[in-house]
Amino acid sequence: MKVRLLSIGKDRSGLFEPAVQEYARRLGHYTRFELVELSEASGKKLKAGEAKSAEADAILARRKPQDWLVSLDERGQLLDSVELSRYVGKAQTGAKDLLFVIGGDEGLDDRVRAASDRVLSLSKMTLPHRMARMVLVEQLYRAFTLLKGEPYHK
Repeated sequence: MKVRLLSIGKDRSGLFEPAVQEYARRLGHYTRFELVELSEASGKKLKAGEAKSAEADAILARRKPQDWLVSLDERGQLLDSVELSRYVGKAQTGAKDLLFVIGGDEGLDDRVRAASDRVLSLSKMTLPHRMARMVLVEQLYRAFTLLKGEPYHK
């Protein structure tokens, strides 16, 4: 099983990246994990909505036939940590790879949500995209420790 996190843009603040890298390293004990950062389309002098469309093209081009596409969106379903671990376990037993997607500043294009096998929300509150990436990677690490019946290492 492979887990990929596709994210639009980079953490220019430097606040969250160390934690993302630490949890990515820990995830490597359980699965093949890859963090893919795609360039933001908004800086390319596009009209309103065109950036989201261009980012959607880039996201959907990265999807492979064996992927379960999971989009993060404020309108998505809220899962607790155990429910997320069950979903990860279901993908694992079904020989599916997981492709998690976090959109850019304008969010995700409707085409990405429509193509998704699941749309998740991390919180009812609005989170900065870089923080959402950190929270997701930590929750994926937690999901794998739950699946293995291991204590969570802080």
